Amino acid sequence: MLFSLGISSGVLCVIFGLYENLVNSVLGLFQNFKKNASFLFPIVVGIGIGFFLFGKLLHYVLLSYESETKVLFLGLILGSIPALGKQAKKEKKFHLSFLFYTFLSFSVGFFLFLLETKMNPISSCFSTNFIFLFFSGFVMSCGIIIPGVSSTILLMCLGSYYVYLEAIATFNLFILVPMGLGIACGCLFFLLCIRFFLNHYRVQTYYAIIGFVLGSIFVLLPSSFSLISLFLFILSFGLACTIGDVF
Repeated sequence: MLFSLGISSGVLCVIFGLYENLVNSVLGLFQNFKKNASFLFPIVVGIGIGFFLFGKLLHYVLLSYESETKVLFLGLILGSIPALGKQAKKEKKFHLSFLFYTFLSFSVGFFLFLLETKMNPISSCFSTNFIFLFFSGFVMSCGIIIPGVSSTILLMCLGSYYVYLEAIATFNLFILVPMGLGIACGCLFFLLCIRFFLNHYRVQTYYAIIGFVLGSIFVLLPSSFSLISLFLFILSFGLACTIGDVF
């Protein structure tokens, strides 16, 4: 359901302070298997439990309380920004030029949002060719790894969004297997890219992540705003700030 909301997995990892540790643990799994596996195992278990136990609940909440749900996640996302700023300042003193990276990544996120509003998720140009399916999965992985980049719009651009959702619903392995292979290869590729930038351009990467995260909020702007929504926003914003201070 978070996928259908347009929230990238990377944003959620940033919110909970897991992003960089997750990147390093996945890529260094076999270098220190016991340590990294112990870090990744509860995350994988949590994903599985959340998918099977809370998928229908999230679906119901989103359909019945769409504005409140969007505001809740909006608060979580905006509340993660201060922690990212603090992390960047730990590495190097703030310089005005760093905002260029934030502006650039924010512009990309905003452009993708505008593109999504103009596109139809149901496309007739989708191909079941193995190479195309693999490529779709590879491109989709960009939205999984990079915070603020929506996998939804990437698949829409390729015309494969609707068929992908249908394949999940019907467990169509002829679609899911090649896309899954593409996702696995793409995740590895983009994780290596992210680690390279964190190792060599750490501060710039953090400011770029801030821009991507800010660019992801537009899809969550509610059509209406009530007192309950305001309460949920304050609550989720405070929770995200608290989590950021802990990590």
